[in-house]
Amino acid sequence: MMMMKEGSSRIIAVTLTLLLCFLTADSEVRCIESERHALLNFKQDLKDPTNRLASWAAAAASDVDCCNWIGVVCHNRTGHVLQLHLRTFFPLYDELADYAQYRAQYEASERSMFGGKINPSLLDLKHLIYLDLSYNYFNYTPIPKFLGSMGSLRYLNLSNAGFRGLIPHQLGNLSNLHYLNLRDNALYVKNLQWLSSLPLLQHLDLSYANLSQVSDGLQEINKLPSLLELRLSHCRLSAFIPPMHSINFSSLTTLDLSSNYFENTSILFWVFGLHNLVSLDLSYNQFQGPIPVHQQNLTSLRHLDLSYNTFNSSIPNWFYTFSHLEFLNLGGNILQGTISSSIGNLTSAISIDLSSNELNGKVPRSLGTLCKLREIGLSSNKWSPQISEIFESLSGCVSNGLEILEIDDAQLSGQLTAELGQFKNLVILFLSYNSISGPIPWSIGNLSSLRSLDLESNQINGTLPQSFGQLSKLESLSIGLNMLEGVVSEVNFFNLARLTTLDASKNRLTLEVSLNWIPPFQLNYLGLESWKLGPKFPLWLCSQKQLLSLHISNTGILDRVPPWFWNLSSQFDYLNISHNQIYGEIPHIPLILSYISIIDVSSNNFTGPLPCISSNVTSLDLSNNSLSGSISHFLCYKMNEPKNMEFLNLGKNLLSGKISNCWMKWQSLIALNLGNNNFIGKIPASIGSLTNLQSLHLYNNKFSGRLLSLLKNCKGLFTIDIGKNEFDGSIPKWIGHRLSSLMILSLHSNNFYGQIPDELCALTSLQILDLSHNKLFGSIPKCVNNFSTMARNNNSNDPLFLSVMSVPFSSTPFESELLVIKGKSLEYSTTLRLVNIIDLSNNNFSGEIPKEVASLQGLQSLNLSSNILTGMIPENIGDMGSLESVDFSVNQLSGQIPQSMSSLTFLSHLNLSNNNLIGRIPSSTQLQSLSASSFFGNKLCGPPLTDNCTINYVKPNIESKRSKDFGGVKVDWFFLAQKELQKINMYKAPRDKLVCILHCCKVIGNLLLHASISSEDVPGADEFLHVLIYVTIKANPPQLHSNMLYIQRYRSQSRLVAEAAYFFTNMLSAESFISNIDAKALSMDETEFESNMETA
Repeated sequence: MMMMKEGSSRIIAVTLTLLLCFLTADSEVRCIESERHALLNFKQDLKDPTNRLASWAAAAASDVDCCNWIGVVCHNRTGHVLQLHLRTFFPLYDELADYAQYRAQYEASERSMFGGKINPSLLDLKHLIYLDLSYNYFNYTPIPKFLGSMGSLRYLNLSNAGFRGLIPHQLGNLSNLHYLNLRDNALYVKNLQWLSSLPLLQHLDLSYANLSQVSDGLQEINKLPSLLELRLSHCRLSAFIPPMHSINFSSLTTLDLSSNYFENTSILFWVFGLHNLVSLDLSYNQFQGPIPVHQQNLTSLRHLDLSYNTFNSSIPNWFYTFSHLEFLNLGGNILQGTISSSIGNLTSAISIDLSSNELNGKVPRSLGTLCKLREIGLSSNKWSPQISEIFESLSGCVSNGLEILEIDDAQLSGQLTAELGQFKNLVILFLSYNSISGPIPWSIGNLSSLRSLDLESNQINGTLPQSFGQLSKLESLSIGLNMLEGVVSEVNFFNLARLTTLDASKNRLTLEVSLNWIPPFQLNYLGLESWKLGPKFPLWLCSQKQLLSLHISNTGILDRVPPWFWNLSSQFDYLNISHNQIYGEIPHIPLILSYISIIDVSSNNFTGPLPCISSNVTSLDLSNNSLSGSISHFLCYKMNEPKNMEFLNLGKNLLSGKISNCWMKWQSLIALNLGNNNFIGKIPASIGSLTNLQSLHLYNNKFSGRLLSLLKNCKGLFTIDIGKNEFDGSIPKWIGHRLSSLMILSLHSNNFYGQIPDELCALTSLQILDLSHNKLFGSIPKCVNNFSTMARNNNSNDPLFLSVMSVPFSSTPFESELLVIKGKSLEYSTTLRLVNIIDLSNNNFSGEIPKEVASLQGLQSLNLSSNILTGMIPENIGDMGSLESVDFSVNQLSGQIPQSMSSLTFLSHLNLSNNNLIGRIPSSTQLQSLSASSFFGNKLCGPPLTDNCTINYVKPNIESKRSKDFGGVKVDWFFLAQKELQKINMYKAPRDKLVCILHCCKVIGNLLLHASISSEDVPGADEFLHVLIYVTIKANPPQLHSNMLYIQRYRSQSRLVAEAAYFFTNMLSAESFISNIDAKALSMDETEFESNMETA
């Protein structure tokens, strides 16, 4: 809930109260009995969880005086009830306040809110002029219509009270009303005609009411001549405002039209006609173009907010003539140019915010002459000066009173200088996300009023000066993401008793304190990621009883976690002790007080079973440890309670067994990772109840069954990674339409079979498709050109964030994926959005590579290897300009390599080996720089192959001229066959070794076929074996016998059939003959045999 803005509304309320101050003079007058009963009846229907109205007693004694009851004000002479003050007071938010204290106060206020119903007995309070029920919760019931019958009311405040529905037009009967506040409810109106019956109304606040159906709302409001303050923020007001010929509420001093849908500046013409305006808020609309010149007529303005529109001009010179202006906010626009030195004319200015624009140049020295200025916001612009120049510009009288200076993300450079110490009254200093370098000056200790300092994400080096210990009022310190190094000791924190936030992560600092050190502060937030704290667990943490957030990952801790620490963890919003070497078991954590809680203990050495975790934990990362045993007790813990868990990562452990059917209570899950464990069996059907699931990782287990059919209702999934399991079944057609957000689909290394359904092409967001190492067959769908994300280059450097809840100082988790690209297995995380790949390798796909694949111009890796693809490589493959890796090896592709492939300038990995490709390899820097092995097993020539295309591999010599080695055919064919057989040792997979034998035998077959052209005898099996023996002897492949045994043992017998079996059997015979050959077997003289063997 947001607190009501202070202003004339408070003045009206105070005025009404002061008018009644004389009522308390006579203590003898008591309240009217009938009104006392009316109040008791009102209380009876009211829910009062903390008994705030305990004084409203229904005692039998007639002298119980309701005028003394809490929240009741009576007339001192008549005793009539005049005012009811039943507002719930929430603490005002202060970003520098103790957050734990603020949250405790806020939650206490929430618990004390009134609810229930509003009893009509209020109608018996005939003299009631003041009713305040704001900041309560009436459970989205309508505003009671009978309130319109309380004709004496002058003040009605129902803001932020949990009402819903149509604002009753009966409120128009309250003709004495001066103040009406219905802000922050779920209300709407169809018209505002009832307002014209409230001629005395001075304050009207309908903020957050839906006024989109109202066509003449401002015309009706224009009929209120007494109106001083009008607030219509977040009312869905349209861009069109009908013209008004005259303005009746010309006395209006405050106008708030923020957060609506105004686009053009037509509405501004009548706004700028309100010459008495003191406060104008037009922020968070869609105004565009230059700042209208008519605004210069509002010479009485003290408060002006035009922030977060799209004004795109420079700041006009007349803007600097508003000498009465105290608060100016132009942030969040597209303002350009420089700040004029005329800004020094804004002599009344207290706060100036120009942040989040495109302003550039230098900060004028005249800004430093605004002696009343307390707040300056210059963040997120394109300032050119060094930080020292800005300090110099502000060295005038402004330095004496300046309290807030914010220049984050402003392209500042240079070093912090000693001039920083001149701002002795500075309370907030934000300089984060710049390029400030050098050490922190010692003079920072002079900022005795400093409460919040943010220097995060710069290039500040050196060590932390001991003068930090002098900042006795410092409450928040953020110095993370810098280059600080050296030792930090107790002296640096000596006088920081008020410090509640310390974020110094990602520096190279070492904390050296005594073992019994008790810090002077009580922190709420502590971030020391990448410091050196270990090897012992930091014992001083046990003194931090108010700690809500702790991040000490990668701090060199090699120790057990003390038991007291786990007890402390129940109060954490955020706990991160990941990337250390912490060991031991994780105890059960049954109690977490916060409704949003994040725990990350990943990448340590924890052992033992999974702990049972409180249902309040929203994010849990236990990955990359050595946790073992079943998951059942973890999943089924407290099944009577719904789980708040949104992110669960148990990957990379030693967990085993089956998954229990307990997912029904985990319906908040958005991301689930059980990958890299030893789970077995089928996934229970209840996983289909995880309808909010976006990311599912089950990689590298032994799951089986048909999982995909269970995910039909998980429509928000954008990642399915279930590779390296034993899942089976076909790819269902509904995936393309039911899971339309899918970006990553990885089913590799399973037992999926059947064809790829055309419906899969409806996944227009798909970036990664990995179906490799399955039993899929059929043709590759031509509709792959519908993968529109793969058809364009994605230039986003943002990680693929998971939409889980976060808390202050925590980082939002993002998706990661283990991918095989360029033959290497790498994990992609922060750059995952940049990756587009298709891997269909090691299946039984047949037919041609569809030419439509060439439209995927954003694709970086395409792997179609080890299939039965035929035909030619698509001629337009050169259109795929982003390709870095292509693997078409071990197929039956034919024809020449397309010339367009030479234009693939990013190509660094190519494998076309073991196909039927012919001709010269196209010339290009990329192709010629690749390994020759990329082209082996074809009939190719030219660089990088050693063959320079002088031998004709396509047309054999069939002239009558005989070879001296073998009749009828030129020796080229023997050379080819030998070359294929010599490749056998280049490959590791039994299939690939077998392919070398098959290619060798096919070349011999061609040799014999062409030999028969010049001979009447058709070669038979005997001739084939003779030639094979000859080729084998000439090729002399290394470790032939071992390779043959390897193929026999490890090549699946079900695949060793037909042609493959025939050629392999012949090769076994040839190898056996060669191994056992001797002179006796050939009936040859020993000397002659040895001589012939040497010649061979």
